[in-house]
Amino acid sequence: MLKVAILDDYQNVSQQFVDLEKLAGKYEIKIFSEPFEDEADALDKLSEFEALLIMRERTPITKNLIENLTKLKFIITSGLKNKSIDLEAAKKRKIIVSGTESNINPTPELTWALILGLARNLKEEIDNMYQGYWQSTIGVELKGKILGLIGLGKVGSQVAKIGKAFGMQVMAWSENLNLDTCKELDVLPCSKEDLIKNSDFLSIHVQGGERYRNCITIKEMDKMKKTAFLINTSRGPIINEDDLIIALSTNEIAGAGLDVYEKEPLPENNKLRFLPNALLTPHIGYVTAENYNIYYNQMIEALESCVNDNPIRVIK
Repeated sequence: MLKVAILDDYQNVSQQFVDLEKLAGKYEIKIFSEPFEDEADALDKLSEFEALLIMRERTPITKNLIENLTKLKFIITSGLKNKSIDLEAAKKRKIIVSGTESNINPTPELTWALILGLARNLKEEIDNMYQGYWQSTIGVELKGKILGLIGLGKVGSQVAKIGKAFGMQVMAWSENLNLDTCKELDVLPCSKEDLIKNSDFLSIHVQGGERYRNCITIKEMDKMKKTAFLINTSRGPIINEDDLIIALSTNEIAGAGLDVYEKEPLPENNKLRFLPNALLTPHIGYVTAENYNIYYNQMIEALESCVNDNPIRVIK
């Protein structure tokens, strides 16, 4: 019987979306709902498994893991891209890597939750309401403000459309900015420097990886308006986290809304947790019932296809 591990089911909800009992005769399935302590822990606990069903970039499937999990045959990930899988190492071991479809809209929606939360000081106001206080801050309006986007792809484009609906001016920059998309959405293309200097809300929507690692450092934050907010629902390393902590601590910028971090889950003692002008969510941009329904059901579908020697949605 094929041994299958479902990794990083943080909310312990996989069984709500797919009936694993129906698969009991075919597969021996174990659910891991906690992050592994480190790679050695992952190696120890996953040594007997032939298939891994993984949730986006929660557990990195490194070259070392792939080379040492000698029984591993299949890796099924949520989404059709996962930079935390060493695809070259998997290819050398002839391990099949498959993915699932994914809804794009949850991340733009969460981006706007963070923007609105920052603009109207929701973190402080909600906390104060529970403590008996009333109207302790003054918010800012979005209409007429400049929304700067780093990246105008599928997610960035949706964020831009909502910004226009709020009556904001929208600017965008990336290393491969599509000018036709800018024209279609009435978005002003600009240089990175102009974007940094002029944005009232600066939101990041490019893919992770080395190209944009440390795209925003203290150098960029020093050039931002002191009233500006920085939002990141893309990947943590795009912003230098140590620099961001300094900028927020010294009020170099007004605040930040973050859903992604350098290290995830965010350590309990991370200084970001204690900053009043940091609005934090635990990488939930894609965590919706609709997406989970797609992920878990298509993971099982992909696994079945692999077992039947007819793999689907193969990631190369």
